[in-house]
Amino acid sequence: MSDDKDTKWWSLSPEETFEKLSSKKSGLSSDEAKKRLSTTGANEIAAKNKISAFSIFLEQFKNWLMAVLIVAAIISVVLGEHIDAIVIIAFVVLSGVFGFIQEFKAEQTLQKLKKFIKSRASVYRDGRLTKIDAKKIVPGDVVRLRIGDVVPADLRLISCDELMTNESVLTGESQPVEKNPDALVKNDALISEAKNMLFMGTSISQGSATAIVVLTGQLSEFGKIAETVKEPGSRTDFQIQIGNFSKFLFKVIVLMTIFIFLSNVLLNKGIFISFLFAVALAVGITPEMLPAILTVTLSQGALRMAKKKVIVKRLASVEDFGNIDTLCMDKTGTITEGKFSLFDYIGIDGKRNETLMSYAMLCTSGILNNEKGKSNTTDKAIWESIFAQNCKKDIKNYDVLNENEFDYDRQRMSVSVATDGKRMLIVKGGAEAVLNVSTHEEIGARKYRLDKARKAKFMDTVETYEMRGFRVIAVAYRESAKRNSNPSDETNLTVLGILLFRDPLKLTTVSAIKKFIELGIKLKVISGDGWIVTKSISKEAGIEFSDEQIVTGEQLKGVNDEDFARLARMGVIFARLSPDQKYRIIKSLNYEGHIVGYLGDGVNDVPALKEADVGITVEGGSDIAKEASDIILLEKDLKVLVDGIETGRKTYGNIMKYILNTISANYGNMFTVAISSIFLKFIPLLPSQILLNNFISDVPMFALASDNVDEGFMNKPNKWNLGYIKNFMISYGFVSTVFDMCLILPMIFIFHVSKEAFWTAWFIESSISEMIVTFVIRTKLPFYKSKPSNLLLLSTFASIVFVLLITSLPFGRVYFTFTGLTFNIWALIIFDLVGYFVVTEIVKKKFFERLEMK
Repeated sequence: MSDDKDTKWWSLSPEETFEKLSSKKSGLSSDEAKKRLSTTGANEIAAKNKISAFSIFLEQFKNWLMAVLIVAAIISVVLGEHIDAIVIIAFVVLSGVFGFIQEFKAEQTLQKLKKFIKSRASVYRDGRLTKIDAKKIVPGDVVRLRIGDVVPADLRLISCDELMTNESVLTGESQPVEKNPDALVKNDALISEAKNMLFMGTSISQGSATAIVVLTGQLSEFGKIAETVKEPGSRTDFQIQIGNFSKFLFKVIVLMTIFIFLSNVLLNKGIFISFLFAVALAVGITPEMLPAILTVTLSQGALRMAKKKVIVKRLASVEDFGNIDTLCMDKTGTITEGKFSLFDYIGIDGKRNETLMSYAMLCTSGILNNEKGKSNTTDKAIWESIFAQNCKKDIKNYDVLNENEFDYDRQRMSVSVATDGKRMLIVKGGAEAVLNVSTHEEIGARKYRLDKARKAKFMDTVETYEMRGFRVIAVAYRESAKRNSNPSDETNLTVLGILLFRDPLKLTTVSAIKKFIELGIKLKVISGDGWIVTKSISKEAGIEFSDEQIVTGEQLKGVNDEDFARLARMGVIFARLSPDQKYRIIKSLNYEGHIVGYLGDGVNDVPALKEADVGITVEGGSDIAKEASDIILLEKDLKVLVDGIETGRKTYGNIMKYILNTISANYGNMFTVAISSIFLKFIPLLPSQILLNNFISDVPMFALASDNVDEGFMNKPNKWNLGYIKNFMISYGFVSTVFDMCLILPMIFIFHVSKEAFWTAWFIESSISEMIVTFVIRTKLPFYKSKPSNLLLLSTFASIVFVLLITSLPFGRVYFTFTGLTFNIWALIIFDLVGYFVVTEIVKKKFFERLEMK
């Protein structure tokens, strides 16, 4: 067998193929097949390596934030703060368990082998046709295929009879593809252009064929695509940004800890005491509940999506799903129904003609054997159409005498029928093929000779419909004295009109496309179909583009990376693409910094699904596409996708509320400590008090997972912006520090409180201020114009009550060193809280005004 990897099998003749594979038309011997099987291996697609539960669990802890928390726990143990360490580790483990449960369930439901090759195949062995397990097929085997069969390997056609295949799973081509063993195909052709080949995973939709196996298993086109599933996918934007954010937190914690340590040493507070103080503070300001809250919020988002028929495989994908700014999607079955159907039937005068419809139903393959509408997709579409119901009574008056099957040379079929004592020949086929053997056209009850002008007008009508994405078939007839006709009788016909077939738009497509545009998402259609059909359907769906924005697979052949990236950015409609071209388009868009979603369900979509920030497929898609995806839609409808994206945006908004609230409060407290350490002779808060503070103020933050999101926030994609987070931290952290000092300075220099009273007062103020300021930070609008969720209100109220109780009850005073406060201190706390809330609202307005001016 040849090892010439540069020569494609479709560029060889059947004779050359037999020679290269050392085979013959009678097939291989059993002994030769066994030898080859031991060399090539089984004809199967190796399943993706199963990810162990332990690996999934460990994956939850591979980020900077978890590392910071684990270090903080170790330091707490060294300092003797065992309770602090236990609490921190509990939060870390809890967060990991949440993520593990979600992702382990998804992995379990998606671990199954490919169904396409779990079958038997008819193969010539030892000169006889026999059925064998498709896994035992080897290169050189000669296979026999009939309608309904799944192609078990990549095959070079030897002969066929009216063969048409469904290649949508591999190429995205929506309509059945005609095959011809004698077709001449260039070596550099796309697989969609290889008319003399059959590919693994596709199916026979009409006719029969004999073919020789050229590639099996992983070497097949199906297998090459399947290999991409085993490769690790790209990190999502969310994973990248949360990693960057965690590194930022780590750097700030380290730098501020060093600063506080050095400042205390320089103020002669002792090296050891200063070190304990700095480390204890570092432990306290670490947002130990951030991983847990992130996971809970993402899980809540995933559950809401599930209710909207959107299943999330990876929690990290929830946020990226909402922040998609570029959505690339297939046409067939996504924008359209994915079903070839009869759209209309039109007479020569442009009106519906019942006789035309009746004749079309009579002129179908298999009608003599009462198998009408079963042998090919065109006839099936005719018989399953709503128009057929009205004509079934009429055709009962006809007797079908004989049938002349369709063939590629004449591009027509015909039947002889008899009714009321007269016979006629009905012909159906390609518009031009029928017109070439016609002499008249019929309008009403009158016939008109087909002169040059009438023929031109007829073909103009056909081309107009074809440009609108229709497949056009003509119907004609003639009176005949013969009982048994043959193809040579297909002459001197009278044209009745045309049948219009298409894959229609889904009912929800137009409204969904409109909603995508309102959500600020750029749309790109990436299809294996021809550009004329893809253009027409996309226009009808409401996608706006110019002719310059239509890019074909042929244009992308041999294009360098720079020009390819330019075409990927510029193009809106991409037609006749190979799987590799789809992948390169997604990769180019990712490189541009877009958050790219890709919706596809076929084998040909797998590389692009893996490369996209969010790979989206459907429950009915191929198993291998499900493995490669992050999101699975239980219903292949763009409306479901819209609902999922809106839920993702809500999830992102609620995560950002927590991050902005926590980072401004925690680092405001750190700035406060840095300043107060200059004049305080004791630690501003005990480590246990700091941790309790963080725990109580974070409890309402769990309610943010179900909080309401402002409508204006949903109108455009939102990307992580570390610069924005830093500016927010500085601006709001400064306000927090100012009001902390408004409390601290009077307590120290005017009221001269004890350290226990100081700890109690600042604990109360810092805990409550972080909770109430959430209602300012959670919205860009004035706080009273944005309604928070009832759960957020209730949990905040309960947490405030808890703060007041624990500082007053014996338990809090024994275990956390709290004490009673005087009326003056209570008044100072209330004044400070009101002032902080009002000033933060004012600063918020100025902050966003300044941000919008940039």
